[in-house]
Amino acid sequence: MTRRFHAAILCLLAALPVQAQRTSLADRVTALEQQASSQTQGSSQANIELLNKTTQMQDEIRSLRASIEQLQNELEQARQRNREQYIDLESRVNALEQPSGGAKPAPASVPAKPSAKAPPAPTPAAGESAAYQAAYNSLIKQGDAVAASRQFQDFLQNHPDSKLAPNAWYWLGESYYITQNYALALKSFEILNQRFPDSNKAPDALLKTAYSHIELKDVDKGKKELEQLIIRYPDHPVAEMARSRLRGLSLGQ
Repeated sequence: MTRRFHAAILCLLAALPVQAQRTSLADRVTALEQQASSQTQGSSQANIELLNKTTQMQDEIRSLRASIEQLQNELEQARQRNREQYIDLESRVNALEQPSGGAKPAPASVPAKPSAKAPPAPTPAAGESAAYQAAYNSLIKQGDAVAASRQFQDFLQNHPDSKLAPNAWYWLGESYYITQNYALALKSFEILNQRFPDSNKAPDALLKTAYSHIELKDVDKGKKELEQLIIRYPDHPVAEMARSRLRGLSLGQ
């Protein structure tokens, strides 16, 4: 009995260092886990702060892009109004320059012959001007692009060779563009460019051709046409509008 008791005591004493080692190892593991957890929390906090800053910067960039686009639109509208005022003045001058058809009065010193009759006034010229002006007023003054498109179509059908035909094709394209019929607008502008390349509306038509391609999601072709426009008309007002639109497209990317 005594021998067995002593043997048990010895076994118990022999086991004590191992238990102590196990306890020490467990403490070390616990400490390492706590340290790793602390580092993870710190890293997560840093990532969250970085994400918040990135999101804030993205919001600011979007806001700046929106402001730039708004300014570009306002600038384009201002230039468009200036061009419209010029066209309005031009159309009025053209109307005044149309031949009246009346016979020139005889000089005061020479009485007119009773048998001489003045030829009747040619109505087509006056009719062309009136039809054009009515369509133009519908678009510019009344803001009715749908009615204007029908009127310009009728004008071009009835007077395809009129001196006002280039302008009519341009404003027909504008009426389609305003109503977001970009495919029809593109066709109108292209017809103007093909049939009347020397028209004073050709630069504007080229610009709106590029715009129409962009609206139709063919951005690459639109950008190329804007670049060609700048090369062809570097000093024309539309060139600056083309540069502005290219900058906007670059920012949008």
